Amino acid sequence: MTLYDNIPRIYTAIAEWLSCMIVCLSLKRKINNQRFAIYAVAFFLIQSVLLVFTDSLPNSVWLLIMGIAFFNMGFFLYLCCDLNRRVIVYYAMFCIMAAEFVASFEWQLASFLPIIRRSVLTQTILFFVAYGLFFFIFYRMEQSSKKSLPFFDINKNELLAVICIAAVMFLFSNISFVVKYTPFSGSSEWDNFYIRTLVDLAGMIMLFAYKGRICEMNAQREINSINSVLKEQYDKYRSYQSGFDMINIKYHDLKHQIAGLRADMSDEKREEWISKMEEELESYRPELQTGNSVLDTIIAGKMMECRRNHIKLTCVADGTLLNFIHVADLCNIFGNALDNAIEAVSLVREEEKRLIHMSVSAQKRLVLIQISNYCEEAPKIVNDLPQTTKEDKVNHGFGTKSINHTVSKYNGYVEYKMKEQWFELKILIPQTATYVK
Repeated sequence: MTLYDNIPRIYTAIAEWLSCMIVCLSLKRKINNQRFAIYAVAFFLIQSVLLVFTDSLPNSVWLLIMGIAFFNMGFFLYLCCDLNRRVIVYYAMFCIMAAEFVASFEWQLASFLPIIRRSVLTQTILFFVAYGLFFFIFYRMEQSSKKSLPFFDINKNELLAVICIAAVMFLFSNISFVVKYTPFSGSSEWDNFYIRTLVDLAGMIMLFAYKGRICEMNAQREINSINSVLKEQYDKYRSYQSGFDMINIKYHDLKHQIAGLRADMSDEKREEWISKMEEELESYRPELQTGNSVLDTIIAGKMMECRRNHIKLTCVADGTLLNFIHVADLCNIFGNALDNAIEAVSLVREEEKRLIHMSVSAQKRLVLIQISNYCEEAPKIVNDLPQTTKEDKVNHGFGTKSINHTVSKYNGYVEYKMKEQWFELKILIPQTATYVK
């Protein structure tokens, strides 16, 4: 091996495979472990054959080979990871930059140190130490990023910026090995080694930092949207409360007036008119007395929406179990949950199937809240959350996230599941939980 031998293609293939494996092991997968193992082995073999057996081809087709390698990486992530396509492209970009850096750095050390160049054993040890160390750091970075910045999504403009960063960095790090004399080439081949390693490192850091910034903006946008949803539900509750206070007063006053009119009048038509008026008045009678005035108000308001949409809402609830939950949080949990259920069953054509059932009960030392509705088509669950059916995915779907956010303040648990054409929301909250801002 001479001082300036290029990186063995198998080293690059292994680095690309390992970088993709780190992403798959760090993020949620959409396939089982057996299929993942099969895909991983197939991807490694395809990538190795592609890079190793094209080593003798001229440099003019090298960019095409790297483009195919990049496509293979993205396709492998697409098959394995439960991510949208834009995020997959980002991770494919990051993986190829990480692989280029690790392969370049390890080979630069192997070429520079005579003691390593002279022995296959020392080369092998360096390979395992360098690759093991850097990809372990890569894995820890992803784990730390997932915990501190969980809300990672990327829009078209942000993705375009990522593509530009990766493309420019990849071009600058490799142009000297394709075209010998450029304004960005070093004065010697050894300088080109330095340039490639440092530019790859800079590109990887820039992509990781850009991801962190995107995550922070996404998290802030999500928090703002959740707070907006919470305020909206609380404002609805206040509106319901004011309206129902007046309705209750009118209800009792008119009930006494009708009783007086019926006593004085004997005309059949007047009797029929009064009976109809009383029947209509019954629709404004307080529906439930759960033991929690906030829950009663929310249910009464939603009952009016259900009548307009010919929906039958049944409820068995011990509202006293909810007295430790903040008023705004009760509005958020039940307001959003019932709004989602009403919206879902309103789409059901057959009115007799427009059914919603809600219950609040004690399960040992837990409060169990269950809200289920008839559902003809199961919603798609992504990251344990049902996805909105509205076309504007960015500005909708925060109701369920707001429920999860609120329940988490009480150390609770939220589950969404489909069971025999019934979509069910289940919430468990410890009765000993305290409100956390």
